[in-house]
Amino acid sequence: MSWTGSGTPLEWALFAAVVTVLLVLDLGVWSRGVAPVTPRRALAQTGVSVAVALAFGLWLGLEGGMERAGLFLTGYLVEESLSVDNLFVFLLLFSFFKVEAPAQRRALFWGILSSIVLRAILIWTGTTLVDRAPEVLYLFGVFLLYSAARLFFRKEQQPAPEENRVLRLFRRLVPMSPDYQGTRFLTRVEGAVRATPLLAVLVVVETTDLLFALDSVPAIIGITTDKFLVYTSNVFAICALRSLYFALAGMMGRFRYLRAGLATLLVFIGAKLLLDPWITRALGHPLPVWVPLLVTLGCIGTAIAASFRVDSSASGDGDGGEREREGSHHA
Repeated sequence: MSWTGSGTPLEWALFAAVVTVLLVLDLGVWSRGVAPVTPRRALAQTGVSVAVALAFGLWLGLEGGMERAGLFLTGYLVEESLSVDNLFVFLLLFSFFKVEAPAQRRALFWGILSSIVLRAILIWTGTTLVDRAPEVLYLFGVFLLYSAARLFFRKEQQPAPEENRVLRLFRRLVPMSPDYQGTRFLTRVEGAVRATPLLAVLVVVETTDLLFALDSVPAIIGITTDKFLVYTSNVFAICALRSLYFALAGMMGRFRYLRAGLATLLVFIGAKLLLDPWITRALGHPLPVWVPLLVTLGCIGTAIAASFRVDSSASGDGDGGEREREGSHHA
């Protein structure tokens, strides 16, 4: 299969046009000003990005069949779900480096642009390997099971950006200014060009995103090896990442079961890759496309619902305990 995958020239052109419009909106409209992005505004922007992605998937279904639309939608949901776990780390990084909201928006935007290029390279490499040696899918399956185990058993701890090897190498090789200069990545100090700390933060964000991409790209390839569907679903999910970050920044601590849901999803995809020949033989045909879609929705939906239910119960217990203490005090 060529790099274009199943995509026709018209589909690639429409995809490029729509993504360009989303990026222009992100940089030229939504990121204007220095005022913090409110959660309501960020949710509205996220809604626009998600609606555009769903409309594109529906159009693919009308053009090439609903199975194709289902593969696109499943890939999109998998990437978007895994991206949320990425946002936890971004929040901690920005807090550690004391990056103000306008600078966060700029770092995330350029990080997204870099991710689009990086994902193209990783997806091309991964799908080309599968085209030439289908046995690579088994390696992807084992890797996804390993990634799931890491999510299940990883302890909650603060990242240590100062120990990041790429960051230390960057600081050693690149002359830096001591202070932030607003949203600028470069500045001049005594006539010499210097990198600002914001550029160093961008380096850490990109390094982190690369590590997450090593999980998410094999996961989507586990859904479909069609380069067009893998790349477009991936990029549409990335386009919503910046607004999703600001929408969830104040409530990320409430998603306590999200990693368990993501790990369960990775176990399913990894097992699907490893057992696919036997499943196909037993059913007489490949696993229907709606099965991964329902499993994806089930894993993420259950994790989010359980998280909010526990959080609400804890809040209710706390309120009840407070009322009880107040009653005792008045008595």
